[in-house]
Amino acid sequence: MQDNRVTRLLGCRHPIVQGGMQWVGRAKLAAAVSNAGALGMLGALTQPTPEALAEEIAHCRTLTDRPFGVNVTMLPTVNPPPYDRIFEVIVRAGIPVVETAGNVPAERFAQLREAGIVVVHKCTSVRHALAAEKRGVDIVSIDGFECAGHPGEDDVPGLVLIPAAVSALSVPVIASGGIADGRGMAAALALGAEGVNMGTRFVATQEAQVHEHIKQALLAARETDTRLIMRTLRNSSRVLLNPVSEEVLRLEGRAGGATFDELRPLVNGQRGRAALEAGDTTGGVIWAGMVAGLIDDIPTCAELVERMVAQCRERLAAAAALAAA
Repeated sequence: MQDNRVTRLLGCRHPIVQGGMQWVGRAKLAAAVSNAGALGMLGALTQPTPEALAEEIAHCRTLTDRPFGVNVTMLPTVNPPPYDRIFEVIVRAGIPVVETAGNVPAERFAQLREAGIVVVHKCTSVRHALAAEKRGVDIVSIDGFECAGHPGEDDVPGLVLIPAAVSALSVPVIASGGIADGRGMAAALALGAEGVNMGTRFVATQEAQVHEHIKQALLAARETDTRLIMRTLRNSSRVLLNPVSEEVLRLEGRAGGATFDELRPLVNGQRGRAALEAGDTTGGVIWAGMVAGLIDDIPTCAELVERMVAQCRERLAAAAALAAA
């Protein structure tokens, strides 16, 4: 589509990155996205062990000869994953791009840089993005309030956050959150971003290995059908509206609020994984962004990327024509 700093760093044809979503970022999806000319992403924590991650990387390479990346999210948890071994697997496998998120120690960034790996770090605020740039990341993926998962606590939407990040940073910016089609991509590029990251939209594709009922739930959802849970614990998470998220909000809204231990049975990751795989839309929390309201079909990744690029070109050309009038 275009040759810019993002496509050159990532080694892809189109500046579109698939979010490395836990339980969703698997080889079949990542390979399909990369084969479409964008950048697919495996979720490291989707795999039960570092050894299983190595096998998934090897499997992905049987499905595509194009670059793909691995996401490693480092958030506070009772039982931290074996990050040392996870990063060893990534380096040993020669992965060209790693997407990091959360509180990543400086030595991890140094380890990846020494291995010649391009680092894309996800941030929800300009101050965190500036800190990441100082630590030497190559690209910042700036996550607006509209996103699925963790939008941070500042509640700044993409229309403001993207240009603010672009103005503050020297490294290229990828816009994340609130993007589902070529219109959103054109808007992000017009705001100064050099690429986009999409998670929820790639869940509703044929290659995503989640149950068809989950995809149909995204298809039926409106832009108002997500909720922010765990705000009272300053761990805000955007998920699809369902009985589980409503119960979390009920507990948080009572006098005195709720502790994490009280919410744990509801927000447990394995419960969410089971819901995705079984298609039980009421069985656990289901991560989803506001863009669910913009999803109206379940295409292949190739179809989605192709029409996104075409629509983006049309919107940018229309804007240019309007500016020239």
